[in-house]
Amino acid sequence: MKSETENSRSVAHILSEALPYIRRFQGKVIVVKYGGNAMIEPSLKRSFARDVVLLKLVGMNPVVVHGGGPQIDSLLKKVGKKREFVQGMRVTDSETMDLVEMVLGGLVNKEIVNLINEQGGKAVGLTGKDGAFIRAKKLLVTSESEAERDLGQVGQVESIDPSLIKFLEKGEFVPVIAPIGVGPDGVSYNINADLVAGTLAGVLQAEKLILLTNTEGVLGHDGALLTGLSPREVNDLVDSRVIHTGMLPKLKAAIDAINNGVSTAHVIDGRVEHALLLEVLTNQGVGTLIRRN
Repeated sequence: MKSETENSRSVAHILSEALPYIRRFQGKVIVVKYGGNAMIEPSLKRSFARDVVLLKLVGMNPVVVHGGGPQIDSLLKKVGKKREFVQGMRVTDSETMDLVEMVLGGLVNKEIVNLINEQGGKAVGLTGKDGAFIRAKKLLVTSESEAERDLGQVGQVESIDPSLIKFLEKGEFVPVIAPIGVGPDGVSYNINADLVAGTLAGVLQAEKLILLTNTEGVLGHDGALLTGLSPREVNDLVDSRVIHTGMLPKLKAAIDAINNGVSTAHVIDGRVEHALLLEVLTNQGVGTLIRRN
């Protein structure tokens, strides 16, 4: 059992290890896609909120983009509405879109805002409809086996106006963003949160894009964690079908962000307490680092 002196020395070592990272990333934007177990388990929710507040207090500018698939599924089940997915995308008719907005823009968004505020931060909840800062267009899915299919109010990002986010940063606020965009006709669109985070990171010229998952990170063909990848290596893994399903939009977001000027992207294990701090402020890291070739 460690003595009190040994514990104090361990804490001091961790703090001294963090110092160069604090200096390096001071004033930088870090976009975080928040999802998975970290959004469900109470201890992980608290540790995530504390991590965000600490990053803000030491001079970084965290921007949170969140999903909410399980919460949407739960509400659809309660109202007796069946869910349908095509190529991983939720088919979203008008009635479903109303429920998606209710869950993402209301319940989930405000819970995250409250968690951060309870830990001493100043968070502000937004959807892409606020200030129409996320402009969207309809996403049509095509495949080899079927013709182009309309999924309803499922969208893709057409453009992002960063002025609202920058305004909030200057006021020392933490933006918390639900991935709902608005079309030219005022129609709401449900957009994949990973892709919103990746596009936003590029627009903001973020230092890092960090995506929380329910796995260790990106796994190779043998199931082992791949701690470092280039975009070319990611494409090779996708082509060989080593990477598939839910990891695909995360890696697409990561590569798009890097191609648009973001320094590094990280796919990290959101099941680890304080995963965000470990990834940003220590040598250890808790996932896969993706950087330019």
